[in-house]
Amino acid sequence: MQLLILPGDGIGPEIAAATRLVLEAADGRFGLGLKIIEEVVGHESLKRHGTTVRPGLLEDARAADGLILGPAATFDFKAQGEINPSAYFRKNLDLFANIRPARTYSGLPNKVGSFDLVVARENTEGFYADRNMELGNAELLVTKDVAISLRRITRPACARIARVAFEISVRRKKHVTIVHKANVLGLGDGMFIEECRKAAAEFPDVKVDDVIVDAMMAHVVRAPSRFDVIVTTNMFGDILTDLTAELSGSIGLGGSLNQGSDHAMAQAAHGSAPDIAGKNIANPFSLILSSAMLLDWIGEKHRARSFGQAAAAIQSAIEAAIREGEITRDIGGRLGTKETGEALAARLRAGG
Repeated sequence: MQLLILPGDGIGPEIAAATRLVLEAADGRFGLGLKIIEEVVGHESLKRHGTTVRPGLLEDARAADGLILGPAATFDFKAQGEINPSAYFRKNLDLFANIRPARTYSGLPNKVGSFDLVVARENTEGFYADRNMELGNAELLVTKDVAISLRRITRPACARIARVAFEISVRRKKHVTIVHKANVLGLGDGMFIEECRKAAAEFPDVKVDDVIVDAMMAHVVRAPSRFDVIVTTNMFGDILTDLTAELSGSIGLGGSLNQGSDHAMAQAAHGSAPDIAGKNIANPFSLILSSAMLLDWIGEKHRARSFGQAAAAIQSAIEAAIREGEITRDIGGRLGTKETGEALAARLRAGG
């Protein structure tokens, strides 16, 4: 199986290097037969190739069995009129579902009680102006004082993210919560709810409820344990998942998998953090957890049980590392980025 790693900008190369150590350890233990290839995107690609995503890289991503993308300096590229690598691969590989689990860990303080939930976020439309139009952009400057932002909601996109959410729920606690703003956005979010309810009819054993998005923020802070699988539209999901990751202890603990029918991309849930780049203090767990999710997706797609076992082992190793304090300083440890990756890889090799 071939994995393409694109380290990205800022802390990306550091956390990608730690992630590669862990993947190589998992490969050695479970005999995955991984072939790992690294390419550049973002600022390094701009230096080498004159563009943030070089010609031919999309074809390389399509040919790989999985893609791992480190954080990219997307705001910089927008100002320069350059390609946003994250949006580029999500759109061109049709990665329509962004799956973001969040959970608490023994050994880390938490103020909201223990919880374990997953957000299934639609990933291709909504208010994201750089990816919801075939040509052009969904933001318009009508006059210097009037800007219009368009949100695209389509029935097929609602239907497929709903199905993914319900498929996840049957492997968990069989409870799906639909998050929306249909009281204001009656047409778009009304359609979203309709499609979620249609999907629910095919999963009669799954409990279904729905919550308006602003109320959802209060409910998640007050009692996150009441939720299991949450399904929502793109921007609502983007905001909600930063909250749920932080409630788990740190956004650096948030895994993120962008998946479609044929391709999937692991991606750190956080940004490129240029202020701490090169200091060996960044937490690599988000990208490592995301890469474990990618292994699990590959295992499901190819019916390769060893990939699921490897993913579970990485998750268990992270749980143990957190309990025993083999972690970076941002979550109470003393290790650097590199040392955290090395310790986790050693734990995997030892079977712990």
